[in-house]
Amino acid sequence: MDHRQVSVFISLLLTLHLSLSGVMATTFTLVNKCDYTVWPGILSNAGVSPLSTTGFVLQPGQSTPVTAAAGWGGRFWGRTLCSQDSTGKFSCVTGDCGSGKLECSGNGATPPATLAEFTLDGSGGLDFFDVSLVDGYNVPMLVAPSGGSGAGNCTATGCVGDLNGACPSELRVMSEDGKQGVACKSACEAFGSPQYCCSGAYGTPDTCKPSSYSQIFKSACPRAYSYAYDDKTSTFTCANADYTITFCPAPSTRLVISKTP
Repeated sequence: MDHRQVSVFISLLLTLHLSLSGVMATTFTLVNKCDYTVWPGILSNAGVSPLSTTGFVLQPGQSTPVTAAAGWGGRFWGRTLCSQDSTGKFSCVTGDCGSGKLECSGNGATPPATLAEFTLDGSGGLDFFDVSLVDGYNVPMLVAPSGGSGAGNCTATGCVGDLNGACPSELRVMSEDGKQGVACKSACEAFGSPQYCCSGAYGTPDTCKPSSYSQIFKSACPRAYSYAYDDKTSTFTCANADYTITFCPAPSTRLVISKTP
């Protein structure tokens, strides 16, 4: 049984256990529609039990379910251009979590990385979720709820356009051979100034405003977080939903998600 099969088996066992114990579980199904391999990474929030896996491989066309218990919170992202060196150390050009292994084991993504963030069973019993470009962008991503309910805000969100090609040169991360852009930094990551990082004197919603750089992200992906205080159009809620997280969604999905809410 390979690593992906073990992950699926553990997720199914956890779902059965939670069902029998009467606890509502949430299933995240990660799908790779890219024409290249993606290595998802998972980080649970502080004080929250980790999921059955913290990192695995998704070949093009593959999908893997991961089950979370009620109250879980954390983030998912995609790592790209990953490899293992002669010593067995695992690393990725984008989204690397620094563990040196396939599993991220409690480490988060090294920016830039497109993030899907979740808090399950939050205020009012709702799940809160978003797709964030605050730490930059590396791969198209769509989060779509299913089987849930909400007051007009239980709907898909994501960033599905190719921002790597449109990334300003001062934010662009190049491939190891220098031939193509493989990720796009946030202005905070690139320049480190309080104005772009919403820190110091710019640490409130009143003082930290969209920059010309964050507006590039927002224009391309109107439903995604483009900077730290971009809440009004970027946070979504559902009750009792499962979620599909798709890397490189189909073109038909892009037309739906590109509309401004």
